[in-house]
Amino acid sequence: VICLAFACPGFFVVDPNRARVLVLFGTYRGTVRPPGFFWTNPFTIKTRVSLRDHNLHCEKLKVNDLLGNPVEIATIVVWRVRDTAQAIFDVEDYLHFVNVQSEAAVRQLASTHPYDEGHADGHLVSLRGHADEVSGELQAMLQGRLDRAGIEVLEARLSHLAYAQEIASAMLQRQQATAIVAARAKIVEG
Repeated sequence: VICLAFACPGFFVVDPNRARVLVLFGTYRGTVRPPGFFWTNPFTIKTRVSLRDHNLHCEKLKVNDLLGNPVEIATIVVWRVRDTAQAIFDVEDYLHFVNVQSEAAVRQLASTHPYDEGHADGHLVSLRGHADEVSGELQAMLQGRLDRAGIEVLEARLSHLAYAQEIASAMLQRQQATAIVAARAKIVEG
């Protein structure tokens, strides 16, 4: 009975798409990924880690684009844990780490591109006009930041993009003026 009571804490279950990180006396002993019923040393700490895909919907951020115009931008990031040991041991809290790094990547991305095309000389990629290229760049930027935590970024897309309210009307007038000038130039050309 005493031996059975001693051995019982060593039993554990691994659910599908989950893993258990095993640490015995401060030493990493491995990760159990296959689902099932297992036994290990009763003194082993068994930390649960989800291997499922996670969605992160970042709140609207007010950032400045390449030209210094304030814009509101929000993203959706789909990610999952690739390396359980890195996720548990290399960062304090990998969920919080993903949130913070996603916000930092969005701010960096917005500051390197103009909101609309044609406003910055030499910059062919704009936030509004090149959604696929911007999404690919955001995904690569995020992957570079999250590699140290063992996180794989599956997809990253902009979910909201608009001028900030304080300049929205002025930018609308600017867009209308640009359209009028373009139309007049076309008429003159014709």
